[in-house]
This record gives sequence, structure tokens and C-alpha cells, in this order.
Amino acid sequence: MTALPATVDSPQSWQRLALTLVLSTIGGVGMWSVVVALPSVQAEFAVARAGASFPYTMTMLGFGAAGMVLGRWSDRAGIRIPVLAASALLGLGYILSGYATTLFQFALAQGLLIGVGSSVTFGPLLAHVSMWFERRRGIAVAIVASGNYFAGTVWPPIVQHFIETSGWRATYFGIGVFVLLTMLPLALLLRGSPPAHALPTAGSRPVGGTPASLGLSPQALQGLLVVAGIACCVAMSMPQVHIVAYCADLGYGPARGAQMLSLMLACGIVSRIGFGYVMDRVGGLRTLILGGGLQCVALMLFLPFDGLVSLYVISALFGLFQGGIVPSYAIIVREYFPAREAGGRIGLVIFATVVGMALGGWLSGAIFDLTGSYHAAFMNGIAWNLVNLAIASWLLMRSRMRAALA
Repeated sequence: MTALPATVDSPQSWQRLALTLVLSTIGGVGMWSVVVALPSVQAEFAVARAGASFPYTMTMLGFGAAGMVLGRWSDRAGIRIPVLAASALLGLGYILSGYATTLFQFALAQGLLIGVGSSVTFGPLLAHVSMWFERRRGIAVAIVASGNYFAGTVWPPIVQHFIETSGWRATYFGIGVFVLLTMLPLALLLRGSPPAHALPTAGSRPVGGTPASLGLSPQALQGLLVVAGIACCVAMSMPQVHIVAYCADLGYGPARGAQMLSLMLACGIVSRIGFGYVMDRVGGLRTLILGGGLQCVALMLFLPFDGLVSLYVISALFGLFQGGIVPSYAIIVREYFPAREAGGRIGLVIFATVVGMALGGWLSGAIFDLTGSYHAAFMNGIAWNLVNLAIASWLLMRSRMRAALA
């Protein structure tokens, strides 16, 4: 019996969404395990905080660069083979990391294997799922992006528990085996192509306009999105990367920090889904401005308050405020660029956000080493956040002005 062709916003679309969400949740461990392991790695290799942050920076750079490459690969060959290859690299990376004898070896395994392997579960899957939806594209993209935060909610307490009971090396080995046993079979289920009419011909136009409708070339708009992505995620990285170490420095212990990270990302799940509904109604640019403004408010709250209860509350608010920022870039790309370019262009913007996370993670550690506290690091994050808001606001004002003139 011949299978019915796939259509957008269909039961097949929601089944594909569920499968990609599970893959994203499992593979998202690659971004968060190194954050939880940071104090243990710093102690074992006897390095400064900036040095201990270097493996995270390598992970994020590998994540971002590979996401761009895998996005272009999936544009041409479909999503299934890239996910299979990346899943194998992710599992192997965890197993080899557990045998690292120097910080440099650990950082290489994090960047070239774990970061690369984990990357397929974000940008490439966001672009893939966006092809299966039209009316509900915003919420669908937000749900898949939430897999990264599901991972951040589920994995940190698990990783922290096993680090305390078995050590970080055994924990990494166990994660590698689990990834191989789960992600490879799930990747085999990614059969079939997106609905044919979701892949437009060369002459078709994106639904929200074109870069020319903003008075910009495609390269200029892409470049502005790249700068905005770097800026917002330098700011975002400060609490997400250093909350565990921050709590340890304040005397609350790394376990409290892992709980705050988990709470932050659990609230981020709610935020991303909520912002998904917003994106379907007001578009990507307005959502980016709203999320960036709220994130800036949350960062400011870290400055005067460092009590235990206060940090739990602010961590929750930070998660609720910033969850819509990264998915909004995928929607902006789909609004202003052809769908046939989605994987590569979304991959490039996600790469920019990851560069921002990597730069911000290292920069916050370096500022801490120079000043002995995280106060200046939070100020640095706020400044970068304002750059992101300026770019997004300028694009929106330009859009309104051009529409009024038209």
C-alpha cells in the first residue's frame, strides 16, 4: 500500500516534531555536562577559572561550526545521515574524554567530538522541523529548541550526582554509552522528506518579505543577525556557564548551583513554548526585542542580590525571560530568506550564538580571574545585551519605515 505524501501541519508533522524533541533532549547533554564538571575539572588539572572554562569554549565553537556545516549537508542530503554521523561522534567523544590526561586533551575531545556531535540536535533540527509546519511554525521551532533546555533541566542533576558518587571520568564514559544506545536507533527513524510544497522553487519568495524589503542585501541582513546573535549570547552565557562556580564561590556549594541551572533551564522550556505562540503572532523581530529586553532585566537583578533564595528566584526569572531569543533567529531567517537556504543560514546564525556563548563563557572566567568576583562579568553581559537590542530595534524600525513608504 502506497504511503500518503507528507503535508505540513499534519499528524506526520507532529510525529516528526516529537522524534526530534527526544533527539534534541538526549544530544543536548553535550552543552551542559561540561558546565557541571567545571569545578571538578579545574581541581583535577589545577588551572585557573579561565583555563577551566576553555573546554566549554571549545565545545561551543565545535557546536557552532559543525552546526553550520551539518545544516548545509542536511539541505542537500536530508537530515537522517547527518544525525547518525553526529550521534556516533557524540558518544565517542564522551568515552574518549574520560581518558584525557591533560586539560588540552579534554578540551580537544569536547570541541572536536562532543561539540560537533551535539550540534546536529539544534540548528539542523530546527531548520528541518520548520519545513514540516506553516501555521504553527513558531511553536514547532520553539518546541524543538526546548529540547536543549529539557537537556539542561534533566542532565545537570544527573551528571552532578554521578560526579559526586563515581567521579567525572566514569560519568563521562557512562554518558557516551547511553548516547550510542539511544540516539543511533532514534536517528534511523528519521525517514522521509519534508512536504514537497515546503521546499519552494528558485523564484519563490519568503513569507515575511526579503532583505530588500528592509533596504538591505542578503549579506548585510545575515551579517547583522550574526552580530546580534553573538551579542545576545555573550550576555546569556554569564549565568548559564558560571552559576555552578558562582554558587561554589559564595559558599552554597556546586550542588546548589546545579539545581539553579536546572531550574533556570526548566523555566526556559516554559519560556520557549510561550514565546513560540508569540512568534506565530508578532513575528521573529518583535520576539527578539521582547526576549532581549527581558533578559537584560534579569541580568541586572544579579547585581544587587546574591542570597540563596534570591539566586533561585532570579535564576527562574532568567529562564522565563530569555527562552525565546535563539528560536526567534530561526523564524527571522524563514521570514526573510528562501526555505531552500534554511539549513545553512540558520546554521550560520546559530553558529554566531554559539560563538557568543563560547566567548562569554571564557570572558566571564577571565574577568573573574582579574577582579576576584563576578560583578564585573555581569556588567559585561549587560553591555553586550544592549548591543543586541540596538540591532534588533533598528531592523524593526527600518521595516516599519520601509512599509510606510511603500
